[in-house]
Amino acid sequence: MGGVRKPFLHLLGEPVLVHSLRPFLADPRVDSVIVALAPDDACDPPRWLTDLDPRIHVVAGGETRAASVRAAVRAMADEIDVIAVHDAARPLVSDEVVTACIDVAAGGDGAVAGCPAVDTMKRVDADASIVDTPDRATLWHAHTPQVFPGEILREAYARGDDSATDDSALVEASGLRIVMVDDGGMNLKVTRPHDVAVAEAILTAQRVS
Repeated sequence: MGGVRKPFLHLLGEPVLVHSLRPFLADPRVDSVIVALAPDDACDPPRWLTDLDPRIHVVAGGETRAASVRAAVRAMADEIDVIAVHDAARPLVSDEVVTACIDVAAGGDGAVAGCPAVDTMKRVDADASIVDTPDRATLWHAHTPQVFPGEILREAYARGDDSATDDSALVEASGLRIVMVDDGGMNLKVTRPHDVAVAEAILTAQRVS
């Protein structure tokens, strides 16, 4: 995004981060929301964030995604028994998907929002030469939220690698059963400039319907 802070970009007049937080704030089971921001932003967080809901707390994130998640997890009270991790740049996650993922983790398993692969997938080498074609019937795109029993996620991040880009990859070593929760494929991550226009179009369509 050319150095622009994706969570602070506006979609239909509101920051991406606000759209991403709303489905979690709508669930009465959510006791606390920890937002990991860049250290400079964490020192002086925007009022639109801190005034959004009293359950929101801000911590300074790290240099990697995993380091930021670890900082947020450590800031949570020990009695929190289910922890959901969500990318701030996924503003289209629905209330229903958040609820479904929390339900799975509350039952003792792990949950990862995502969708089945519909395109043919290719495995390539460092030169982008095709190595093989895996069976797409066994492949899903992993999105967020990713939700787990609290103690298991804490242990995973206590021993985890800061290069990890996915929470479930750290938790899998524990042997916990983790299931995919179909989010319909609309749970877009705002990554490139054109994603803003796509996300706004989807939000507009959702509001009209």
